[in-house]
Amino acid sequence: MTSSSGSPDGTRTFLVVAHTGRDEVTDTLLTIAKRCGDAGIAVRVVDHDTRRPPPPNVETHPVDPEMLRDAGADVEVAHADSVSAQGCELVLVLGGDGTFLRAAELAYPAGVPLMGINLGHIGFLAEAEAHRIDEVLDLLIAGDYRVVDRMVLDVSVIDPGSDEPRARDWVLNEVVIQNTSHNGVLELVTEVDGRPVAAYGADGLLVATPTGSTAYAFSAGGPVMWPDLEAILVVPSNAHALFARPMVTSPRSRVAVEVHREGRDGVALCDGRRIFDVPAGSRVEVVRAQRSLRWVRIDSEPFADRLVTKFSLPVTGWRGRS
Repeated sequence: MTSSSGSPDGTRTFLVVAHTGRDEVTDTLLTIAKRCGDAGIAVRVVDHDTRRPPPPNVETHPVDPEMLRDAGADVEVAHADSVSAQGCELVLVLGGDGTFLRAAELAYPAGVPLMGINLGHIGFLAEAEAHRIDEVLDLLIAGDYRVVDRMVLDVSVIDPGSDEPRARDWVLNEVVIQNTSHNGVLELVTEVDGRPVAAYGADGLLVATPTGSTAYAFSAGGPVMWPDLEAILVVPSNAHALFARPMVTSPRSRVAVEVHREGRDGVALCDGRRIFDVPAGSRVEVVRAQRSLRWVRIDSEPFADRLVTKFSLPVTGWRGRS
């Protein structure tokens, strides 16, 4: 159980980040507004990602604050920026894993814990499914939840001959260093703790957290890692080399990926949302971040059960200990 926290004046506020435009999301927002209003909890809603415009021909539907206020909630509509989560007790995410990563960009800088309600497809990052919304709200309103830490990675892009990064960012899932042209391969050298480990031509390379091991890294052939593990995962993507296996390093390691100076330019894609140029001759350095992401848990479902459910794994014949 965690104690309720919020603004200095004692007001409790939930920030809601929603993948809008679906009736299911609107209905869930109304439920949250009504329940929080009855409990005296303010609701702050971010409905559009102002830092990342929607793709062309994708329709967006802004949340109508008056509709939520009519449900009895103290509702504020906020822009998606660095201060939108400040003063909030938690961030509640309505959507799939993409929406969760979007919400993490708001929660992490503010040190506010977040929790996902899956309204998407797999929803591996979500704590609960949409049909449990009433149960979830009972627990959140009562403060009957706990907060755990999830490992985060810091990413730096460094030009040749420079000591200062040209770009810095962080990732919850992974950073992908990949070819910009999709023509030919990207010539890369992997380094761990200041020593070269492998060189190859590849479509790219991923450096991931345990949380991200079930995302892109898993699709690229990496292992599943339990999220409470502390380690850094390195996974080449379609590498042309004899040694191109995934590696699991210490959480204290410094992993670097150099792009060959006579090869093609690359990019670093952070959590599939933020992109940085990595010109030929540059390097990407990855270390464990000093701060973790704060993650809301409401139950103790084993991670193995989550794997079986989300990936529809066959477990027929299991008997367990008799």
